[in-house]
Amino acid sequence: MEKSSQASPITNPDVSAGANSHSRLYIPSLDGIRTIAFLIVFVFHAGLKKLAPAGFGVTVFFFLSGYLITTLLRQEYDRYQTFDFKLFYLRRILRIWPPFYLVLGLGAGLTVLGLLKGQIDLPPFLAQCLHYGNYYRVLVSENNVTVGSWVCWSLAVEEHFYLLFPLLYVTLRQLHVSSRRQMLIFWVLCLAVLLWRCVLTYGFGASFDRAYYGTDTRLDSILFGCALAVNGNPMLDAQHYSNKVWKYFFLPAGLILILFSFIYRSPDFKQTFGFTIQGIGLYPIFITAIRFPNWGLFAVLNLKWIRFIGVLSYSLYLVHDTVILAVEMYLPQLHKVLQGGISLLISFGLAYVIYQFIEFPLGQLRKKFSHNMAQKT
Repeated sequence: MEKSSQASPITNPDVSAGANSHSRLYIPSLDGIRTIAFLIVFVFHAGLKKLAPAGFGVTVFFFLSGYLITTLLRQEYDRYQTFDFKLFYLRRILRIWPPFYLVLGLGAGLTVLGLLKGQIDLPPFLAQCLHYGNYYRVLVSENNVTVGSWVCWSLAVEEHFYLLFPLLYVTLRQLHVSSRRQMLIFWVLCLAVLLWRCVLTYGFGASFDRAYYGTDTRLDSILFGCALAVNGNPMLDAQHYSNKVWKYFFLPAGLILILFSFIYRSPDFKQTFGFTIQGIGLYPIFITAIRFPNWGLFAVLNLKWIRFIGVLSYSLYLVHDTVILAVEMYLPQLHKVLQGGISLLISFGLAYVIYQFIEFPLGQLRKKFSHNMAQKT
C-alpha cells in the first residue's frame, strides 16, 4: 500500500466556502474546480445549452461544499474535541448572506425602476429572502422575481442542509462512531435520497423540477462530498492503492460514469439515478485532483488566474444570469457569443467589486473570530 504524498497545509487565501482560517488548511485544485463548475453553468445560461450541462455544474458545487465544510468540521473537532455551533453559523452567515442580499436587493430595485424586465411580487421575493425559494419555485411559481435570480435556489438547498448537518456530524463524533461508519451512514442517506427520488418519479409522476430543485431530493449531492471528507479524505488520510491505480483506473472510471450520465438522456433516469451516478463519479475525480494537483490537466486547475476565478465564483454565480439577461435585453442585435462575452466581462467586474468590498473584509472578520476561538481553547 502506497502512502499519500500530502503537501504541508498552508494558509488558504480562498474562503469562498466558509473556510476556517485557524485550521491553516489549503486544499489544492478546489478553486480550479470551482472555476470549471461556474463556467459550465455560465455557458449553459448564455445559450449554449447543448454544450454545457448546467445541472452538473451545480452538482459539482454541492459536492465541493460538502467536502470542504465537513473537512473543516472534522479538523475543528479533532483539534478541540468540541464544536462551536455559534461560530460555525456566524461564519456561514458572514460568508453567504451579505453578497446574497446585496445582489438580490439590487436586482429587485432595478426591476422596480424598470431597468430590468419583469416585476417583483412580495411572496416569491420573500421566498428567496427567507431561503425557501427552491420549493416556492416548484410548488407555486417561478415568475415575478428579478430575472436571473432563481439561480439562488441552490443556496437554499445548502442553507437547509447546513442548518442540520453539523448537529448530525457532532453527534456521530460524540458517540465515537468511526470514520468508516460515518462514511457508511452518509452513503446510506444518499441511497435513501435516491430511493425517495424514485418514489416521487416512478410512483407519483413528479416533474423534473421537483426532483432537481428540492432539498430533500438533492442533498445527496452534498452528502457524497461529506462522505469523502470523513473517510479517505485526500488531504487528511493515508492513500490506499498506488498512484497509478488512482490515475489510470479510478479516475477514468469516474470520468466514464460522468460521461454516461450526460449521454443517457432518459428524463426519468436523469432525475433519479443521474444525480447519484454523478456523485459517485466525482469521488475519484476529486481525490486525484487534490492528491496530484500538478499531474496532467490538473495543473491547469492550479494556475493562479484559474484559482482566482474560483475565489470569485460565489459572486459570479450570484450575478451572472441576471447580467446575461440584461445584456440580451439591451443588446439584442448582437450575436449570442458576443452577448456571452460581454456578460462574462461584466460579471467578472461586478464579482470583483463584491469580493474587494464585501467578501474579503468579511473574510478577515471570520478569521479574527476563528483566531479568538483558538486562543480561548
